[in-house]
Amino acid sequence: MSLWSDGGVYESFIGRWSQLVAAEFVDWLQPSADLRWLDVGCGTGVLTREILRAADPAAVLGVDPSAGFVEYARQTVQDERVSFDVRSAADLPDGPFDLVVAGLVLNFIPERVEALRRMREIGSTVAVYVWDYAAGMQLLRYFFDTMLALRPQDRDHDEGSRFSFCTADGLEALFREAGFADVRTRGIVVPTVFSSFDDYWKPFLGGTGVAPAYLRSLDPADQEAMREGVRERLPIEADGSIRLTARAWAAVG
Repeated sequence: MSLWSDGGVYESFIGRWSQLVAAEFVDWLQPSADLRWLDVGCGTGVLTREILRAADPAAVLGVDPSAGFVEYARQTVQDERVSFDVRSAADLPDGPFDLVVAGLVLNFIPERVEALRRMREIGSTVAVYVWDYAAGMQLLRYFFDTMLALRPQDRDHDEGSRFSFCTADGLEALFREAGFADVRTRGIVVPTVFSSFDDYWKPFLGGTGVAPAYLRSLDPADQEAMREGVRERLPIEADGSIRLTARAWAAVG
């Protein structure tokens, strides 16, 4: 299984939390009805579903390079206004679109500025959001802080270091380099509550996503060391629950 292939596994890992961010993001944009949307890196359709629910669009096209994610989105998002296509950010359609959005994907696009320039060419408004990997995405931060303590030789896997631009200032700088003059940013914080440690840990075993793929690459003894190291760090309540938060940064231009 590839890093981004199983839509159901991704939903249990990050999708259930990204849905909360998507709702705040669409509300922040305050879009008019009957607009044409392009959802770049649509994944399993989380943001597309929220656009349909809250924005009353005329049409939404979701594109993603993962055929597995696109198939999952097609099966779970049933609406005559929506279509999905397997495309990368380097192969976006001509449009035009009223809004071009990208949720939790900009950090995985190698040529970020070029992608934003292309989105600007085909969209009247461009808006994105990314996780705050370095500080605000707690469920991942506990994992990578444990990795750094136990296996500092693997520091290059830390998403906080790899995606250091995922801040308000970092996004604004990318947008301005891509030619946007009027740029607004904001943080979006949502609760991520787990009923138990197993509820927290099980999604890391699925292999879909950077942290799960890294965990799967370790031998069983090192996987167990990671598991116990994370458990020791987490703020587990008396009833076994774990109450964390996740912060995303959003930008619009």
